Amino acid sequence: MNAPINLRDVTLEDKYTLERGTVFLTAMQALARLPMLQRERDVAAGLNTAGYISGYRGSPLGGLDQALWEARKHLEAHHVVFEPGVNEDLAATAVWGSQQLALFGGARYDGAFGMWYGKGPGVDRSGDVLKHANFAGTARHGGVLAIAGDDHAAKSSAHAHQSDHMFKSVAMPVLAPSSVQEILDLGLHGWAMSRYSGCWVALKLVGDVAESSASVMVNPTRVETRLPTDFELPADGLNLRWPDPVSAQEYRMHEYKVYAALAYARANRLDRIVWDSPRARLGILNCTPSTVSAVSQYRWPGVAWIQSLLKCTPSMPPRQL
Repeated sequence: MNAPINLRDVTLEDKYTLERGTVFLTAMQALARLPMLQRERDVAAGLNTAGYISGYRGSPLGGLDQALWEARKHLEAHHVVFEPGVNEDLAATAVWGSQQLALFGGARYDGAFGMWYGKGPGVDRSGDVLKHANFAGTARHGGVLAIAGDDHAAKSSAHAHQSDHMFKSVAMPVLAPSSVQEILDLGLHGWAMSRYSGCWVALKLVGDVAESSASVMVNPTRVETRLPTDFELPADGLNLRWPDPVSAQEYRMHEYKVYAALAYARANRLDRIVWDSPRARLGILNCTPSTVSAVSQYRWPGVAWIQSLLKCTPSMPPRQL
């Protein structure tokens, strides 16, 4: 008779309580777990931070509110507050306010990292506040992720929508996960990029990713972030401050902040080759799930595939690319 196999006890709460290991998560549960990982990383770095989440639900992010409510006790244990917005605009304004913690005395935390979410039309209607908040900047120990749910096929929307162009118009870098694992990994990179560059950082989730699930690795130290060595920040940094004249905000954005985000992407190899050919004559640049499906079906000789996870395009001729 075969000897019995000792299996690890598994519970449904593992997705939020297992410190390190493999758990099964939906994309919405991954977004709920993400701020917990950020808080754990900050504590390990000697920072006492908190998190603030607000937004307005809509397909393909229609289940995010429910996932956050179900995880509320775990979020509260990690000092993360979830407050759904009346609409996307007010939610974004509230998240913007979370970055102003250091401007006032008596704060109980070193900073607050923020997460805003909305579907594509919510990004459209919130362009004003997203631009103002992005130009104002983020806190040194805060940072903001803007989660956009894009319904490219218009499965549950009046029109097909793509948020990249709106984010580009407000000078916001865009990270594009292609899997549930990359939601966690790029989400942590996004907060690190946001703190370094002073930009809000968008996380674009297309329907195929937002509606998926997978077994993923959870570990607060899984993502190793590196600060750029080829980019010099101004003496006063790039983070939010007050007073802050409009002309100063414009100068920081167009001369430093977007390029700082690009420097972070280079330092951390966010754009990478996922399949190479020793004698490549053609390169294909792609992002999100289309790369994964295309590479798995077509492995042509002489073709190299490059996965781009960053869509940060300055509105002026590039100075440092």
